[in-house]
Amino acid sequence: MKTTTDIFERLRNGESIPFSDPQYSRIVQACNDTKKMLRQLNNAAEPGETRTILRQITGSRIDETTTVFTPLHINYGRHTKIGKNVFINFDCVLLDLGGITIEDHVLIAPKVSLLSEGHPITPETRATLTTGHIHIKKNAWIGAGATVMQGVTIGENAIVAAGAVVSKDVPDNVVVGGIPAKIIKSI
Repeated sequence: MKTTTDIFERLRNGESIPFSDPQYSRIVQACNDTKKMLRQLNNAAEPGETRTILRQITGSRIDETTTVFTPLHINYGRHTKIGKNVFINFDCVLLDLGGITIEDHVLIAPKVSLLSEGHPITPETRATLTTGHIHIKKNAWIGAGATVMQGVTIGENAIVAAGAVVSKDVPDNVVVGGIPAKIIKSI
């Protein structure tokens, strides 16, 4: 089995990276490069222009049926994949070094945070970046101000209530809410 030494692939694969890693400065540089493109994205007035710049940030196709209201905040971008007919409302945050997949027909309300990154609990190891892929399945709806933590999958047709903090996987066809999010009812 071949092991990868590229820091971005290591992060995407869920490897913990200490700040002292010899390649860590590549993360900082890539995030700074993305910030430059975000200035353009967040000043774009036309939907087509927004999609074009978002394509540059993510390095992947953004379908014409997808709508993104700015401002949008992304730290890296290359580990975000967005499906068709997706709606992302104002002021969302995507920390995507661990990977974020948003499938088709997903609705994301204002001020949603998708955080595929974090740090260990113990003080001795806290200066380490940990990651876990976030996967939002088809036709899910993430309510205003919700936070989805690293490693979480939101099931197909699921609804995350406004203000919820989701730290565990959400099954298909349920509504979750609260801190931490719990199943409220089935759809």
